Amino acid sequence: MKVAVLGAGGWGSTLAVLLHFNEHEVTLWEFDESYAVKLNKERVNELYLPGIKIPDEIIVTHDLSEAVHQKDVVVLAVPSQFLRSTIKNIIPSEISNSILVSVAKGIENKTLLTMSQMLKEVIPSLDEGQISVLSGPSHAEEVVRKIPTAVVAASQNLGTSKTIQTVFMTSYFRVYSSTDILGVELGGSLKNVIAIGAGIIDGAKFGDNTKAAIMTRGIAEISRLGTAMGARADTFAGLSGMGDLIVTCMSRHSRNRYVGEKIGSGMKLGEVLASMQMVAEGVETTKSASGLAAKCKVETPIINEVHNILFEDKDPVKATNDLMTRDMKVELFSR
Repeated sequence: MKVAVLGAGGWGSTLAVLLHFNEHEVTLWEFDESYAVKLNKERVNELYLPGIKIPDEIIVTHDLSEAVHQKDVVVLAVPSQFLRSTIKNIIPSEISNSILVSVAKGIENKTLLTMSQMLKEVIPSLDEGQISVLSGPSHAEEVVRKIPTAVVAASQNLGTSKTIQTVFMTSYFRVYSSTDILGVELGGSLKNVIAIGAGIIDGAKFGDNTKAAIMTRGIAEISRLGTAMGARADTFAGLSGMGDLIVTCMSRHSRNRYVGEKIGSGMKLGEVLASMQMVAEGVETTKSASGLAAKCKVETPIINEVHNILFEDKDPVKATNDLMTRDMKVELFSR
């Protein structure tokens, strides 16, 4: 197939390489024109994926129209808070026959829309069979080294899910299909908030017991909020829910866990973000998650405390104590 990958960060570059080796014709779009020129010349993404060669056959461009023109599949690897502005610059007729695959893991702040919902709002002519997502426990640093990985492709249209499954499936990148696009998106987005909380635990020098608690109760919150919004509960027990939560809370590659760790050790959010080259989606998603919980009237104490720590300068130890001393509960996944 002819495939465009929009966004030449670590994940976009990794997927471009994977798709090339799956024998697709790949075009990689980079927002920054000077960096696109550099990528074309040097064929190594030193900022986001150092040491990995971008095959010469992959076309690198700054021209968005050129990138998406007459493509069978357009992979959206732009950070969630910037994806709307990118999509607005695409002429709808250029993607009228394309399947769009969002791989961004975030929720818009102002609208509280997932990426698939945002796509439909910006381009109403898109039908449900053109919109899909790919998500799961998949750090670029490992996928690009062909470390065995499993993810899930989702669309309201099962045929579209299966098409994307075929496009991306390799011997080291196993893809499952799903029709619960909302659940897959919410799992991939909301787990980043919990991962910041897990990092705070690391930075504050708590322990494995504490991290196990926040991960387990965190997925309960994600499921509670997701099902209130119409997603399926079983999705959150799968790759895009519990699977992605585990890797993001535990891995040294996780940018969201890193943000939390630095804050837990005493740094301020602004200092941490200023020191990072890559985007930690969970920071902005924390705002959206808090807004969604309020809108849906769903109890999300861990998400709320992560929000308080990030944006209200609450002491992480005090936030942890407040979580531990809440009213007694019966342990049910939905409570």
